[in-house]
Amino acid sequence: MKRHLTQSQEDYLEVIHDIASQGEAVCVSEIALRKKISKPSVTNALRRLEKYGFIRHGKYDYVELTKAGEEKAKGLANKHAVLKKFLTDVLSVPPKVADADACVIEHCVSDITIKAIANFFK
Repeated sequence: MKRHLTQSQEDYLEVIHDIASQGEAVCVSEIALRKKISKPSVTNALRRLEKYGFIRHGKYDYVELTKAGEEKAKGLANKHAVLKKFLTDVLSVPPKVADADACVIEHCVSDITIKAIANFFK
């Protein structure tokens, strides 16, 4: 069964993926710093993501994406990249604005639409 995540939960997966892909250890304090929120808020969100099977995280331990979490995070990163490219290359939106807008749009656009936009660039 696929679980529908909230925009906030998807943002956590993206942040975790981003930190890990930079070769850094993913810990609660680093996530809190990047999201500009409190560590207890991060801990609560991580509990839900762990319950849903997207991450592994023990108390006072590093955070790790599961296979499902990695797939979801990569899909979100791809959506973000495709949308940003479309906004900048086709609509001439300034890169900083395009990045912020892509971050919002990626949570509500369908995979079918992303595929069509990606095909537009081929």
